[in-house]
Amino acid sequence: MPPLSHLDAKGRVRMVDVSAKRETVREAVARGRVRMTPATLRLLRAGGGPKGNALATAHLAAVMAAKRTGEWIPLAHPLRVEAVEVAFALEPRPAAVGIECRVRTTGRTGVEMEALTAVSAAALTLVDMLKAVDRTLVIGDIALWEKRGGRSGEWLRVPEAAPAPDGGRGIKRAAARAGARAAAPRKAAGRARAPRPAR
Repeated sequence: MPPLSHLDAKGRVRMVDVSAKRETVREAVARGRVRMTPATLRLLRAGGGPKGNALATAHLAAVMAAKRTGEWIPLAHPLRVEAVEVAFALEPRPAAVGIECRVRTTGRTGVEMEALTAVSAAALTLVDMLKAVDRTLVIGDIALWEKRGGRSGEWLRVPEAAPAPDGGRGIKRAAARAGARAAAPRKAAGRARAPRPAR
């Protein structure tokens, strides 16, 4: 196992020096979900909620969090975030909202933390917007799913390793791009769509 990059030779925490790296296009995709009661999901589908449009507010929270990740995570580099794409999937069984955030930049370090922070902020915002009507809300399954750019190139999570916000459709698309379709169940070989923003 390689040494932890955020520790120096004496075991002290440090901010990694990336000044010698060349700038490349970097992209990361993170996903998570918020589980809730079926009644709360129906309320979201209708565009309602005690505090207004919860999905629109969570979308804004994700974008804002991605841009300010360097202020949240102590050893993260402040980055020039160039694009943040947010999508939600309303999942009926079990009732949940899946969240996907894709972040891009051109720089010397990746945007994995930005994508993860964006998903976390969106999930927390949904809880804040809906907690008045549902005390059972649970945030979970937050993980990095795709990473591109830099010296290590492309990395894709194995589809079976964790659930996807849209029941697997977006993950199958990523697996196909990586040539990993053979590892998926045969019946899942059909073309799939990425999660679309809820309306």
